[in-house]
Amino acid sequence: MPYKLSSSSAADHLRLSAQEQLIPGDSLREKFETASALGYHGIELRSHGEFQFQERESEIRAAVRDGVVISSACVDMRCFIADLTPARRREARENLKSQLGVIARCGGAGVVAPASYGVLSKRLPPYTSPRSAEEDLEIVTDALAELGEVAAGEGVCLFLEPLNRYEDFVLNTLAQGVDAIQRAGVAGVQLCADLYHMNIEEDDLAQSIVRADGYVGHVHVSDSNRHEPGAGHTDWLAAMGALLATGYGGWLALECRPRADLSACLVRCHETIVRARAALGHPGPGQ
Repeated sequence: MPYKLSSSSAADHLRLSAQEQLIPGDSLREKFETASALGYHGIELRSHGEFQFQERESEIRAAVRDGVVISSACVDMRCFIADLTPARRREARENLKSQLGVIARCGGAGVVAPASYGVLSKRLPPYTSPRSAEEDLEIVTDALAELGEVAAGEGVCLFLEPLNRYEDFVLNTLAQGVDAIQRAGVAGVQLCADLYHMNIEEDDLAQSIVRADGYVGHVHVSDSNRHEPGAGHTDWLAAMGALLATGYGGWLALECRPRADLSACLVRCHETIVRARAALGHPGPGQ
């Protein structure tokens, strides 16, 4: 293993969560009980747009009072901060402000959002964006400056998630995300490193994590084929080694398309992460 593992205690307290749609159960309490029994420590919520997430706040807070742990929220919206129209960009910002407030009041670490999703592709028709790359970056950094200030004020983070070139025409790599955050120049914004997207875009998955040291605040886990960890060819020793080497102490949130039934998917993900950590001389997540 080419990385020297950090002695930071943070690296010994990585916690594993799963997105709510991946966990069997009719309520957040039932889902959390199921996930906890399988070795998970929290639930990542899906935060829908049009202020629907705000409408769930009483439900979520009641679940938290019953002992449910909320790790974070991941957006599920129709508009994004790098959208092509000003109205949709503003709608994205206002929804994200609301979501950051909700997740803060529910004890989560933050909200995961890409710059764009499904608007244009760099490799599929239409090939040409009506804006230049520099204009794209200016729009994103302006949004990050505003949202980062809101997030910092709430005591949470906006986790900016670079996506692959087929889904996001603006930010595709961790290095591009770091550049956008540095340009915004505010606290309250970190990166979400999604190992599926990184498998497509990064030259070296582990090196990209190490080079983004200090900026990665959240991690989405799934394998190279978007199925659960262990179902593809992702090098989990390299990925976990890089996270541990940088002293990463945040959440590992399962976001995947289950190949098996939901419970089997959760078990396989947990086993894959635990085996990788054990091979590197660390205990399982949160143990």
